[in-house]
Amino acid sequence: QNTVLVWIPCIYLWLCFPVYFLYLRRHDRGYIQVSNLNKAKTALGLILWIVCWADLFYSFWKRSQNISLAPFFLVSPTVLGITMLLATFLIQHERIKGVQSSGVMTIFWFISFLCATVIFISKIKHALNVDAFHYVTFCIYFVLVLVELILCCFPEQPPLFSETVNDPNPCPEFSSSFLSRMTFWWITGLMIQGYRKPLEAKDLWSLNKEDKSEEVVPGLARNWAKEWSKTKRQPLNMLYAPKKQQKSGDSNGDVTEEVEALIIKPSQKSHEASLFKVLYKTFGPYFFMSFLFKAAHDFLMFSGPGILGSLLSFVYNKAAPNWQGYFYTVLMFVCACLQTLIIHQYFHICFVTGMRLKTAIVGVIYRKALVITNSARKTSTVGEIVNLMSVDAQRFMELTTYINMIWSAPLQVILALYFLWRNLGPSVLAGVAVMILLVPINAVIAMKTKTYQVAQMKSKDNRIKLMNEILNGIKVLKLYAWELAFREKVLKIRQKELQVLKKSAYLAAMATFTWVCAPFLVALSTFAVYVMTDKRNVLDAQKAFVSLALFNILRFPLNMLPMVISSIVEASVSLKRLRVFLSHEELDPDSIVRGPIKEAEGCIVVKNATFSWAKTDPPLLSSINFTVPEGSLVAVVGQVGCGKSSLLSALLGEMDKKEGYVAVKGSVAYVPQQAWVQNATLEDNIIFGREMNESRYKRVIEACALVPDVEILPSGDKTEIGEKGVNLSGGQKQRVSLARAVYCNADVYLLDDPLSAVDAHVGKHIFEKVIGPKGILKNKTRVLVTHAINYLPQMDTILVMTDGEISEMGSYQELLEQDGAFAEFLRTYANAEQTMENSGNCGLSKPSCEVAALLQCEAKIKKCMFSNRQLSNSSTYSRDTGKPQHQSSTAELQKPLAEKNSWKLTEADTAKTGRVKASVYWEYMKAIGLFMSFLAIFLFVCTHVASLASNYWLSLWTDDPVINGTQQNTTLRLGVYGALGISQAVSVFGYSMVVSIGGIFASRHLHHNLLHSVLRSPMSFFDRTPSGNLVNRFSKEIDTIDSAIPPIIKMFMGSTFNVIGACIIILLTTPIAAVIIPPLGLFYFFVQRFYVATSRQLKRLESVSRSPVYSHFNETLLGVSVIRAFEEQKRFIKQNDMKVDENQKAYYPSIIANRWLAVRLEYVGNCIVLFAALFAVIARSKLSPGLVGLSVSYSLQITAYLNWLVRMSSDLENNVVAVERVKEYSEMEKEAEWRIEQTAPASSWPEEGKVEFRGYGLRYRDDLDLVLKNINVTINGGEKIGIVGRTGAGKSSLTLGLFRINEAAEGEIIIDGINIAKIGLHDLRFKITIIPQDPVLFSGSLRMNLDPFDQHSDEDIWRSLELAHLKNFVSSLPDKLNHECSEGGENLSVGQRQLVCLARALLRKSKILVLDEATAAVDLETDKLIQSTIKSQFEECTVLTIAHRLNTIMDYTRVLVLERGEVVECGTPDQLLQEKGIFYTMAKDSGLV
Repeated sequence: QNTVLVWIPCIYLWLCFPVYFLYLRRHDRGYIQVSNLNKAKTALGLILWIVCWADLFYSFWKRSQNISLAPFFLVSPTVLGITMLLATFLIQHERIKGVQSSGVMTIFWFISFLCATVIFISKIKHALNVDAFHYVTFCIYFVLVLVELILCCFPEQPPLFSETVNDPNPCPEFSSSFLSRMTFWWITGLMIQGYRKPLEAKDLWSLNKEDKSEEVVPGLARNWAKEWSKTKRQPLNMLYAPKKQQKSGDSNGDVTEEVEALIIKPSQKSHEASLFKVLYKTFGPYFFMSFLFKAAHDFLMFSGPGILGSLLSFVYNKAAPNWQGYFYTVLMFVCACLQTLIIHQYFHICFVTGMRLKTAIVGVIYRKALVITNSARKTSTVGEIVNLMSVDAQRFMELTTYINMIWSAPLQVILALYFLWRNLGPSVLAGVAVMILLVPINAVIAMKTKTYQVAQMKSKDNRIKLMNEILNGIKVLKLYAWELAFREKVLKIRQKELQVLKKSAYLAAMATFTWVCAPFLVALSTFAVYVMTDKRNVLDAQKAFVSLALFNILRFPLNMLPMVISSIVEASVSLKRLRVFLSHEELDPDSIVRGPIKEAEGCIVVKNATFSWAKTDPPLLSSINFTVPEGSLVAVVGQVGCGKSSLLSALLGEMDKKEGYVAVKGSVAYVPQQAWVQNATLEDNIIFGREMNESRYKRVIEACALVPDVEILPSGDKTEIGEKGVNLSGGQKQRVSLARAVYCNADVYLLDDPLSAVDAHVGKHIFEKVIGPKGILKNKTRVLVTHAINYLPQMDTILVMTDGEISEMGSYQELLEQDGAFAEFLRTYANAEQTMENSGNCGLSKPSCEVAALLQCEAKIKKCMFSNRQLSNSSTYSRDTGKPQHQSSTAELQKPLAEKNSWKLTEADTAKTGRVKASVYWEYMKAIGLFMSFLAIFLFVCTHVASLASNYWLSLWTDDPVINGTQQNTTLRLGVYGALGISQAVSVFGYSMVVSIGGIFASRHLHHNLLHSVLRSPMSFFDRTPSGNLVNRFSKEIDTIDSAIPPIIKMFMGSTFNVIGACIIILLTTPIAAVIIPPLGLFYFFVQRFYVATSRQLKRLESVSRSPVYSHFNETLLGVSVIRAFEEQKRFIKQNDMKVDENQKAYYPSIIANRWLAVRLEYVGNCIVLFAALFAVIARSKLSPGLVGLSVSYSLQITAYLNWLVRMSSDLENNVVAVERVKEYSEMEKEAEWRIEQTAPASSWPEEGKVEFRGYGLRYRDDLDLVLKNINVTINGGEKIGIVGRTGAGKSSLTLGLFRINEAAEGEIIIDGINIAKIGLHDLRFKITIIPQDPVLFSGSLRMNLDPFDQHSDEDIWRSLELAHLKNFVSSLPDKLNHECSEGGENLSVGQRQLVCLARALLRKSKILVLDEATAAVDLETDKLIQSTIKSQFEECTVLTIAHRLNTIMDYTRVLVLERGEVVECGTPDQLLQEKGIFYTMAKDSGLV
């Protein structure tokens, strides 16, 4: 009493002290002011010290009185006194270091209190013969310790100067008390809030400082950089040797690269940067804490069966005193509660580590993506990199919770076997043998599943890639009527995927079978061997049920191990992928000399430079020499694919410099050929992270001709622009991109053909106001890639490029005099030359106010057009053109807000609120098939009935009377036990198969419906829905339906029946439990509903805030060259960090909520254990040991089942949402039927190609004005018609109407006497051909792109390629027609893609051809070729051309001029020029008159 019990708390504190002291030195949170609480704690500590030493001095005094005392009377008070001083010191030290509530101290006071209580009880019992002074001091000590313990439960106030002070919504975790943190009580506030009303993003707490990106990512980045530089120091000469020898065989570049890789491999093996080491260094120390918790929990786990054994022997021994029973019951309860607290602290640490790991990985990937070379970008597609962020980072997150099982599972197995051996002796080996046999079976299943998973992932990747392209090119698919061909392609891949799924479903059924039957088989074999080996071996309750409890413990680690191993294998694959990505080559920042402007040489100097896209590629630009003096304007011209854009990339440092010297002085601004627009407001897109300067901003917008556009936008320049700039036209995007460059006020401007996408007169305005000699940029250095010849005379220098070399260089006059390639190039365009002279003479003198006036009027027209693009609620197009837009009515001014919101709504993926409806479950059951569903439920019931019966039978068996040391009819008992077990096994296998196969039926059915209905949706649906949402449906949701829902259903059903079964058993044995189980059940139900409300909403918030991370990442990858050119990397990294933190802000409470729930529920379970044992003890006279064993061993399992049940029910609810979301898209509006048998026209229709518009009108949406109205035109067969008009006059709308992309609002279109609205869409679209505005190619062979239905022979295809002037190019390719086009046709230049589209049209050879500005991206020569091909090949066809360049239609039979959706002029070009109307002014703008 006076030694051990006093010393336990002292030993504990002294052991903790050094570790804790060091920990506090490392983690200083700031200084806490002295509070009353703190004063009280300190004072009490000092009084305790005085009390202890009073004891000591009293003992000394007694010794001086020569009363002999045992030495511990001196030692104990001394030790205790010093310990109390230490405790007082720690209280102050913690205050100085900013600890608000200390775990170490709380535990110390708790242990002291427990020990003191024991002593106190004994002192009261022996109160008479105790020294009065010691007795009094001890009572004082006891009370003080109790008070200290109570005070310790209250937290201190937050430290001064801590971050939490200025945080609007800080996380209460660190300011809450130790007890609150152990039981996760501090999240209750959020739970209550979430229960009252659905949570929103603003309700979430900010992240703790140590979980934020800015803390976590740099750590990992630093450690990785160290590790990587180590490996890079190794000599690299090995790597280059083979490359030079293989230069010759360049045509088969791919092969040589393979060979190189093989040669390099062995040398690298020895020193690859180890990512694992880096992760361990970064996150190891914090994670290590979890080891200790896990070990403590594992040892506590075995207390359950041990105490059960003691309890049963107590029930057997009728003479034992009652308090023993109560003691065991309480002990069992306390152990269970401790176990609960410890395991959840462990999980908490694991999940937090996982969260930090994910944050760090996403951050590091993002930072790396900004610096990798273009060749490295080629090796990992955008999709793959996004996958690294989503899938692989997720894998690590999941692994952190499992990784400790690697050592914990074997430990649990060894302990369990030890206890079993003590219980049953050698016959345990039979059970162990069965387990060991099952392990390889499980392992084989796991490995097989792995290979299937890889195969499935591959099919899935292909499917998503294809879906991505289908959704990006959906307009083209609809125009060509190719949906069916592509649907077949998708379904083919899907079929492969489902076959693999089917195989893994059979495996899953096997796995479930082994997992459910293992414990039973083990018990059966052990008991059989035990009973058979020796007649004397009696199976009594203690042996049977303690063994069962131990077997139940054993089952968990054995089943976890294969899972953990496969999870580790998966993570190692991810680790490798990450390592490869993080080890990619980075751009060499020094390849281009950047510096301030020196007057000496020039602003851009390039000497003998040779560039290629990758180190291994042949050079693309060779021996480039030129100097650009400061402030000059340089044009780069040349044919399609001659390396103009590459030259700009080289100046930006995007290419690999092989040799030579490049210097670019000053800051750079860059306008890419394909404008990159961010998903932000228009203003943010232009300012691009610079400070706002109103006057400059206004000037820029004016110069870039954006004023009219800004006026049209629903909320002006504050309008949000959709992803990839969906709600802007091509020309607007290009102008925004240009405005961004102009605004940033750099020294050097690299402009990649910014004028191609805009109309002629706008182009002229921009050239004059911005780029030209009188523009805003007149004092800057400008390099302009262009196809427009009319601006060339105003250039200072012109570079002419051919095949990656500069063939000529000089001013316009010089080049003409040289009479080289350039002069030839110009001579081909006699008419173009006149254009040029015209613009040379009149272009500059012409007052620009005229242009402004034109723009103003164009804006009016665009208004109408834009509101349709905008999908807004009403059209802001003001009828009265005389009235300037600013004076429009107030109603119109109030409109933008509403419109802005309506536009916003189309973007975000909406989070549903509330419970999932029962109809969704019913829908899923119907998808499986009702017969299958009910069969599964029936088999479930059979399984669990058999299981309960077998255990009940066991309890009857153990209660068999023992006669002469043996039990009678053992064989009968064993036989029935076995039979029940086998029937259980059969029904398990049955339901497992049924559920798995049913799941596959369901996912086939749901995917097919989704795909079909998405392809049948009208164009307006795709304009409204971001492609990300759709791809998400096809990847994430379908994947959930494929692989997540069936196993969750199995587990959910299993745990439901388990819980019900356990309750039934407890009620059978101790009917009095009926008093307790219903209230506990109610409490359980309430907690669960309470939790699910919050958890579901957190999950939704988390997934909604996850999309921006990926879309921002996607956007960054697309615009990475722009970001680098403007040197905006820091800002983008910061944005990414913020988005990740936003996402983790929702994730962190959801982990805590899980822990909160688990702790509460395990307490419910622990109470059931307590009551089951308690009632058994109370009624022990009536109960047989067998029944007590049965009921307590079931109650011991119930905690795990309850935990599992809640988890599964919330998982089921979270995952069934996938069915709901897929269903939602299957019920969208559809376009008209594809084929209508009754009205299908003859196969030879249209024979003549006569098109009539009769009073035709078109609107984009029901609530918008007409875009086209009363159009009456008859076009005879074989006529060539040009359609012209300002932007937004409705030119494109006319073609949309012809193809019925939008249905007619009034009137009709008749082709060869058939009203097109009456026939099927495919019947119509197959018969008219279009060459669309954006040339879209799909990844796949070139042949597939020309003829997806395989209707034509190779000769036909070659002939069409020859006519499209692609034959030389295609025959030079190694694979000829089977040349693989990359995603979106990226490996062909824009011009070549346009020619491929021409070849498609030539193949179709239909009577009616529509050209939609088909030649905007092509240089003049190619343009000429296309025009001549169309003239010769489509001689007797009707051709409708929407023209930007008027010179292409000057020789057409007729021209239609559209203005505000009506035909205003119609006649031959010459007639219209004489009329001096709109057509004349347009021709004058283009310099054709």
